[in-house]
Amino acid sequence: MEKAILYKEWIKTRIYYLLALTVSCGMVAYCIMKMRYVIEIKGVEHLWLVMLERDAVFVDRLTYLPVVIGILFAIVQFVPEMQQKRMKLMLHLPYPHFLNIAIMLLYGIGCLLICFAVHLAGIWLYTRNFLPPELYNRILLTALPWYIAGFIAYLLGAWCVLEPTWKRRVAYIAIAVAITSTCFLSTTPEVYNRMAWLLVIYAILCFFLPMLSVQRFIDGKQD
Repeated sequence: MEKAILYKEWIKTRIYYLLALTVSCGMVAYCIMKMRYVIEIKGVEHLWLVMLERDAVFVDRLTYLPVVIGILFAIVQFVPEMQQKRMKLMLHLPYPHFLNIAIMLLYGIGCLLICFAVHLAGIWLYTRNFLPPELYNRILLTALPWYIAGFIAYLLGAWCVLEPTWKRRVAYIAIAVAITSTCFLSTTPEVYNRMAWLLVIYAILCFFLPMLSVQRFIDGKQD
């Protein structure tokens, strides 16, 4: 049954996922090319100087990319479940309801994990050739909260989409925006180093919120 669920999710999301992976990797490549341009024009010493004196990390264009990918993935994955009445069908299957949702969420998390890992690996593989560990780690640690925000946005997006009533859905969206925004309170590089673990806890707790929406659907709370 688990394989059938995973296959269903892949068929449903594969076009968006491959498109998101391609476009987002293109944006990562753009950031890498921007660093390469600075090196070719002014030398690697200038790049180091800018990073040290101006707190530049050269990947600023990726700031909200993981959040956008996560939200759109949640929409693509779960809107059909609500609009095409698949949720009602799922509830009649001889399979635990919450386990079904958990597998769907883990599938989404896995897809995002692969996508985000490719981004960070690409940045690391390129920057390690001309930057010391202190500087390329600075880039990666600065970007880490953005990618954690991507997972949070995905899970909160699923929570909102699976909510059966619009009144609560609007309230959930406001809460989701507030929670996700905690990952973007400062633009200072590495400012989240000491609290990255807290953001991870946020993401873990958000995993259970879609279950609440499903329970409300089971209880018949609908518009």
